[in-house]
Amino acid sequence: MYKFCDMQTDIFGSIYILANETELLDISLSEDDWVEACNKYEAIYAPDDAVLVKIKSELDEYFKGDRKTFSFPIKYSGTAFQEQVWNELLNIPYGETRCYADIANAIDNPKAVRAVGQANRKNPIPIVVPCHRVIGKDKSLTGYTGTRTDLKEKLLELEGVL
Repeated sequence: MYKFCDMQTDIFGSIYILANETELLDISLSEDDWVEACNKYEAIYAPDDAVLVKIKSELDEYFKGDRKTFSFPIKYSGTAFQEQVWNELLNIPYGETRCYADIANAIDNPKAVRAVGQANRKNPIPIVVPCHRVIGKDKSLTGYTGTRTDLKEKLLELEGVL
């Protein structure tokens, strides 16, 4: 069974959290993203569900600057390449950044810099799988969830990078 809730944040306004019985599956940062997620999952609204309460609590702590890592299980499904990139993103510590080439090199695919960017854009669990910590080689803030560099900037400010 899939379940979801929404959560108010200072950075994003409403975000939508989707989980199964034990794992976080999706964080949608906008209503448009949420509509797209709803097309993939048939979920019930369950704001008091224990799994969702734990996820919301840890996200709230993160947004307050009190949490640097998350302890709840996650599950994503993508291509083998996307999942390899997303797993590598989990190795980027809070308050640090990497460039797209760093990620491509870390997964032993140095020519896949653009593909790393595309995998980042498709990340279903932003914030927790920290695609916001990947920036341009010249330290520029390149697209976040497509074109939302303002969101990337806010998260990196929260983490003390900017």
